[in-house]
Amino acid sequence: MDWKIEVVTVPVSDIDRARDFYAEKMGFAVDIDHRVGDGIRLVQLTPPGSACSIHLGKGTVDMEPGYLDGVFMVVQDLRTARAQLVERGVDVGEFQIFDEGAYRPVREGEELDYVGCVFFRDPDGNRWCIQQIPARD
Repeated sequence: MDWKIEVVTVPVSDIDRARDFYAEKMGFAVDIDHRVGDGIRLVQLTPPGSACSIHLGKGTVDMEPGYLDGVFMVVQDLRTARAQLVERGVDVGEFQIFDEGAYRPVREGEELDYVGCVFFRDPDGNRWCIQQIPARD
């Protein structure tokens, strides 16, 4: 039996602002944007090429907006991914390497595969990591 993670709920305070950020700045596809009833709106978006989507949760999870941390997105080329985010106006951090149990700035010429990351926060302060992983067979 396969056990797949296919949706991660991101706690937000403003659905429209979060939808705009993830769709316009991050380039996620809007899969669902549907009002279910009074005050309930389902918004689900998917990063390009991902099998896992995000659900924007306002009052749907027991987590305050801005508390999400530790969700990784994986890319094959971190330098290109970071450049795209900067071009779209995302406040993304500098390149970091995970080394000896902690992150540190990348040194010139260091390889990024498996250990290279950049971090960004959405408008509510939820913290994301983008990690470089080479193509998997």
